[in-house]
Amino acid sequence: MDAEPLTKLDPAYTTVMRLEGALMLLPILAGTIALYVSSVLPIWVPGLLFLLIAAVLVIYLPMKRYRSRGYHISDDRLRVVKGVMFHADTVVPFSRVQHLDVEQNPLERMFGIARLILHTAGTHNSSVTLPGLVHADAVTMREEIRAHVKRESL
Repeated sequence: MDAEPLTKLDPAYTTVMRLEGALMLLPILAGTIALYVSSVLPIWVPGLLFLLIAAVLVIYLPMKRYRSRGYHISDDRLRVVKGVMFHADTVVPFSRVQHLDVEQNPLERMFGIARLILHTAGTHNSSVTLPGLVHADAVTMREEIRAHVKRESL
């Protein structure tokens, strides 16, 4: 869409995504153990399936998601690019921003990263989230955008 270079997200974001993937493995691990105990399948089958799913959720997908994301901030807009299978390239003009949030879940807080959320006018896709930012950078971006919105409203 646009020719400006994208800024990559913080590399710690991949660690957070990997840990989230590992947490998603807990119910799968329980199912694997149940299959192993029930002896419905040969003993090696549940373990192999678990290892395959673990490799996808903890190694492959986080790296693909990290490489497919980026952003570009200019004087009057924020461009957010994401998507592995379903690609999205969203441009948010600062004149459309209603309010801004910087959020962190416990894992993000542990690694010092945050999500910047821009809420815009309208109902469809009325908020745009930019994850994987260093917390201080997210706060700085929020304040820069807030200053721009304040200048335009005067």
